[in-house]
Parts: sequence; C-alpha cells; structure tokens
Amino acid sequence: MAEYVYRPVVGVAKGLFAGLRLRIDIQGVEHVPASGGAIVLMNHVSYLDFALAGLPFWAAGRRPVRFMAKKAVFDHRIGGPLMRGMHHIPVDRKAGAGSLREALQALRAGELVGVFPEATISPSFCLAPFKSGAARMAASAGVPVIPMVIWGSQRVLTKGRPLRPREAIGTPITITVGEPVPAAELADRQAGTDLLHKVMTNLLDTAQRGYPRPGAGEPDWWLPAHLGGSAPPPVEPADDAG
Repeated sequence: MAEYVYRPVVGVAKGLFAGLRLRIDIQGVEHVPASGGAIVLMNHVSYLDFALAGLPFWAAGRRPVRFMAKKAVFDHRIGGPLMRGMHHIPVDRKAGAGSLREALQALRAGELVGVFPEATISPSFCLAPFKSGAARMAASAGVPVIPMVIWGSQRVLTKGRPLRPREAIGTPITITVGEPVPAAELADRQAGTDLLHKVMTNLLDTAQRGYPRPGAGEPDWWLPAHLGGSAPPPVEPADDAG
C-alpha cells in the first residue's frame, strides 16, 4: 500500500519533535516484527501519543501502524482527511461491528493495528481498566499483541492543559516496546485482558521509575500520586461495573 500521506506526516511530526528538542528514548525496537499482523497496545497519557507510538515501528522497518480512533476525529475538517489518508480505522461506538471487521481485515493482511485499551486519557496517568477488544481481536485474527508504553508526553500536551512550547522544550520522553504476547495466551477474553494489563503495568512501572523526577520547587502535576506527585489518584471502578 502506497503511503502518500503517512510518510510526509511522519516527517512533519519528527520535525515538530525536533523543534521542541524532545529527548525521545526508544527502547525495545528488537521486539518489532519485520512482517506480519499484530496489535500494538498502548497506554494513553497525552494527545501526542498517536504520533509518538508509531516511531519505533517506522524506525524498525518503515512499518505504519493503523490506529483505531473515535469517529469524531475522522469528522474533523483538518484531521479527518489526514486520518483517512493514513488508513487509520474509525470507531463508531454505536456501530462497532464495522470497525472490528476493518481491524481484523487489516490484521489478516499483515498490518499493525494500534489500540488504546483505556479508550481515553486518565488524569491519574496510571493505567485504567482495559477494554477487552484487543484480546478478542488477537485471538480472532491469530496475531500477537505488542505491548508498548509511553511516558513523559503528558508534560507536553495532555487533557486539560494547554501546550506551552517554552515549558515543553527538552522534555524527556520514554517509549518502550515490550515482548509480543502470543495469540494463544489470549484465547480467553477476560484472562487475556488481565494478562495484557499486567504486562503493561510492569512496563509502565519500569518506565516511570527510571524517568527523571522533578526537582525541588518544580511542578509535579504529571507524576502519579503513588510516586509522590500531585496527579489525582486513580478512580476505583464501581463494584457493580460491568
């Protein structure tokens, strides 16, 4: 598939990151498969995660990731044409079967499909409970899940906080790609989802604990409460949640 839009958009994104002098550290590129379909599973802490998440796969072999994103993004007059041109996959929560079929078709055709299992950005910057779609798609398509975590991007641009370029300059960002989880381990949807959450939790914990801490007097709103920061603690799911 010709990447007439994906390739230049990657170039623009890398240029913007360079302009902000972001210190992007990519680890685990050796876990990126050279070919074949796979689900790329990512945490979600900022609006930059779409652009950042594709970097390890593009660097490893010019492999594009087709992200599953809410339909509203595709309806935007500027973002929509770019999302469609990059062959990302719209998710209409009122008619989810269509997006599921499109994602499975892409996976079976040897594509990488990106999934944010939390569905939205958590203000705690900790992992929220996962939706089960990734485990279900992996088992149906017979493809592995590649876990990946991004940390530090919330300091640049996240929900409820405007972009302040001067403050963002030089921000360190860690992108860690973990070992693929085989489809055979995800056959049971709930057990597979729990396994993926555990794997991602371990990756994120390592990334968080190896990340530079704020100094005395520096803002710590982006650091989780359990690590001594002032981000709000995670919201516990209700007992009767389905």
